[in-house]
Amino acid sequence: MKKNKSGLIMLGIVILLYAVLFSIKPDTTLDALGESLDVLKMIIPILLIVFFLMALLGTFIDEKAISKHLGEESGAKGWLLALVGGILSHGPGYVWYPLLQNLREQGARDGLVIAFVYARAIKIPWLPLMISYFGWIFTLVYTFYVVLGAYLQGVIADKLDNKKRNL
Repeated sequence: MKKNKSGLIMLGIVILLYAVLFSIKPDTTLDALGESLDVLKMIIPILLIVFFLMALLGTFIDEKAISKHLGEESGAKGWLLALVGGILSHGPGYVWYPLLQNLREQGARDGLVIAFVYARAIKIPWLPLMISYFGWIFTLVYTFYVVLGAYLQGVIADKLDNKKRNL
């Protein structure tokens, strides 16, 4: 199995850029590095939760279960899980990427992963504020179209994926 080294390459590029910038403007570079470390401290708990969920997923859920719920034969249940999961998910999107990659590697369809990411545009804690500013009708129509868009983006991705496989 070939390992993807893009993460190490990116890390090397970032370290090189910090070194070059440090030689040009050391004070500003140290401030930027401090801000980066503050962000890292903030997301470490979320990353630990995601890695824990990935470990649980890898340990207790077999590929057949993933395929059944999120794979090629998942049907309407897969779409419902992807859309509702996206709506209920919280936190920054990038912390979900390792878990979503793991799901893809275990057989989840790309269309469902895309629908999950797209459906994250609906933020449940913000809905009351949106209702207070724009009203119920606007909020319901907006939410409907975001869910519809998530579904359509996923369907398009699945169609493109099927065409790619058939070539």
